[in-house]
Amino acid sequence: MRVVLVICLMVCSVFFVTDLSAASFTPAASPPVWHYVAWGVLVFGAALGTGNLTLMDAAKRTDPSGKIAGIVELLNQTNELLDDMTWKEGNLPTGNQTTVRTSLPTVSWRRVNQGVVPSKSTTAQIDDQASMLEAWSEVDTEVLKLNGNTAAARLSEGRAFLEAMNQEMAQTIFYGNGGADPEEFTGFAPRYNLSTAPNGSNVIKAGSVDTDNTSIYLVGWGDETVSGLYPKGSTAGLQHNDYGEVTVEMVAGMPGARMRAMQERWQWKGGLMVKDWRYVVRVCNIDVSLLAGATPPDLITFMEQAEETIPSRLGKTVWYMNRTVRKHLRRIMRLAVGSGGGLTYENVGPGKRVLFFGTTPIRTVDQLVNNEALVA
Repeated sequence: MRVVLVICLMVCSVFFVTDLSAASFTPAASPPVWHYVAWGVLVFGAALGTGNLTLMDAAKRTDPSGKIAGIVELLNQTNELLDDMTWKEGNLPTGNQTTVRTSLPTVSWRRVNQGVVPSKSTTAQIDDQASMLEAWSEVDTEVLKLNGNTAAARLSEGRAFLEAMNQEMAQTIFYGNGGADPEEFTGFAPRYNLSTAPNGSNVIKAGSVDTDNTSIYLVGWGDETVSGLYPKGSTAGLQHNDYGEVTVEMVAGMPGARMRAMQERWQWKGGLMVKDWRYVVRVCNIDVSLLAGATPPDLITFMEQAEETIPSRLGKTVWYMNRTVRKHLRRIMRLAVGSGGGLTYENVGPGKRVLFFGTTPIRTVDQLVNNEALVA
């Protein structure tokens, strides 16, 4: 118990409180208020939080020579859609408004001395929300000094923040639901979740009746079809602010206590803009347990159907699936080679080979899960 108390006395000043807020906004009544997704630390009494590096964390990251150890990143994922997405500045401070045509005017053949009834087209406006993904790091300067290489220690921790931001962004692009969680933007799955909806022709059901389901997506990226968005007047992409050594104050546990800490912030303002819903096709209800069986879902047919559903090859068309589906797709296609089927690899850059289905590249997205609910 004495050892635990000593550690608490040495590092308790590391912890701080981040005030989290998630406010809704009404554009017509007040200036836009951002929704925040943030990671912070809350300290109760003398309890240690989990959001700040401790002496024990520092010890676990030091090799026998006393230098920062090379960390095997077992939690890193492959989410290649972030390499493909085009990003466009929105026309609103909080996102983008798109005007789409919903009907065409009526035209008629006429005879001489016979009139034609006037007609018109109709339009509708769609608002796509941008959200703010954010993370903070504050580390007691005394903890960073322990190994004699402050820069290496901060760089090592920074890599973890970058990976966490990428994973959260990829997850939200597919599963984010701004209706249920106002701080998020709405991703592909909630937009394409009903085969009888107006966009139901782009929801292809693979026949599962079980609960271990996944989906694959065909997306045609382009400025006039589907793209990522960032708010008007802001900067695209992940932003990093290094505030250096600052004084932070604890507001719980030991009110008024201060310490010097190295402070960093990661911030990503982004959203998903679907200007033309016809350029996304979701093949859902893929029974994962059947993929390895003798009669797996006919992925080839479903993928061919999806490619024929997209109106044209406007923009950059890409397939997205998790590695479970990708593995079994390769097996299924190998068995189909005798019938003229097959996957191909092509070089798309120096030392980079990409798997193709016909002329469409296939990308791996680890954030696509294998336990999706059935889509009606």
